[in-house]
Amino acid sequence: MLCGEVWDDRGITTKGKLSSIPMLIMDPRRLFELLQICTSIVQGAERLSDGQSSEALSSLQTASTMPAPRALVALTHLLSGFCLVHMSRPQMALQCYRKALETDSRCVCALYQSMLIYRQQGNTQAEIQALRLLHKTLTVAGATQPALADINPLSSSLFLSSQSLTTLLSVPSALSVLHSMALKCVLHGRVSEGVEHYLDLLAAFHSDDHNRMLAEAHTLPKLPDLYLEAGAALLIDQRPADCMALCNEVISMTMELLPENVVLEEPEEKNEPETGALSDDKVATLLWTAAAYFLQGHCHTHLKDWKQAVTHYTRCINLLVKVCVKQKGSQPQIPTADITGNFGTNLYTLQRLKGLSLAGRGVSFTQMDKLKEALRDLQLSLHTFPDCVGSGLWCGEVLWRLSRRQEAAACWKKTWSIRPQSLDDRVPVYLHELQIGASLDSSELRHRIQELGLA
Repeated sequence: MLCGEVWDDRGITTKGKLSSIPMLIMDPRRLFELLQICTSIVQGAERLSDGQSSEALSSLQTASTMPAPRALVALTHLLSGFCLVHMSRPQMALQCYRKALETDSRCVCALYQSMLIYRQQGNTQAEIQALRLLHKTLTVAGATQPALADINPLSSSLFLSSQSLTTLLSVPSALSVLHSMALKCVLHGRVSEGVEHYLDLLAAFHSDDHNRMLAEAHTLPKLPDLYLEAGAALLIDQRPADCMALCNEVISMTMELLPENVVLEEPEEKNEPETGALSDDKVATLLWTAAAYFLQGHCHTHLKDWKQAVTHYTRCINLLVKVCVKQKGSQPQIPTADITGNFGTNLYTLQRLKGLSLAGRGVSFTQMDKLKEALRDLQLSLHTFPDCVGSGLWCGEVLWRLSRRQEAAACWKKTWSIRPQSLDDRVPVYLHELQIGASLDSSELRHRIQELGLA
């Protein structure tokens, strides 16, 4: 019940004849039902946060049959899905998320949680489809929050103030979803589709909606990373000229910020944060610029301009050799493959880029018939990044052309014994091992070994 108020011509409330007349704002039975289901939802979220999944599931399933607005019933199905995930029943959780969406199409969190299950199961096509629907839903105005409010003064949102519930209902931003969709498409063979998503993402960064970009920027990679990822996607999609243009943008952003040198120090303790991690501005700037030159080197190999390829790979390598490591009790030194483990992912990433760049330059020298230079770079590549399959195969090819056929056969066999790494979102797409120049036919290489009688 509320008392009425009278407004005068100036918009000021005054007590009038209606001030003592009670106004019915909600039917008492409806209010009781609203309180009942909201209480069940909040208690379910709290129990779920406390690890009481079975107890939460039982009360939420009961609550789902209560008479209530569709948005609240959808929430009971959604939270039931959370419980089932915690109970290791993903298929049943998917059914609950489906019920939530069927009950209320604005329950975007159910779509997000479905996508996470598909990702965990390795169902990439279903994951991409869920990401597409999620992005479409999030771009609709007001879709980022469940539609809990209604026109009544006693909105259901008043009774759902729970930190546990708020945390469970959180979803990524529309641009973050677009980035995930772009990357997933590129990594799983839908490159042209991924390229379009990357271009849409970059266009959003250059839009006039600066406030939106500032609000969502923290959920996305840094802008140079996005340019490099998009450039790699364009290169895989056989668009080297467009890739080079994006790389030029990265170089223009970072060139004046490049450090003279970088020294990475080994942490004193294992649990100590890495000194000079990739979040550090100096290391990140150096990596971005070097990666841009690396991708441009790849672009020139696609165009069979081997001289320019060598030039750009060299620029990349010259930047990376500025990085030194300092172990406890020793002077700074050039990093090697056997000491990268103590320095974490930052040094691994830089060593990987150096190994791939040396491989690219070695292949380019091979195409120019500069076999001694090619062998030097390919062997350095394997020393820097031993798991580089391309380096191993091309190193064997160069040895074969130099009539060192026993060594070539041994090199190929060792390379084929390398277990391929499963690359995921943690390794930037622009640091994946891409094809450089003409590919080597493994069946032809095996035939050569057979002719030597070494099979």
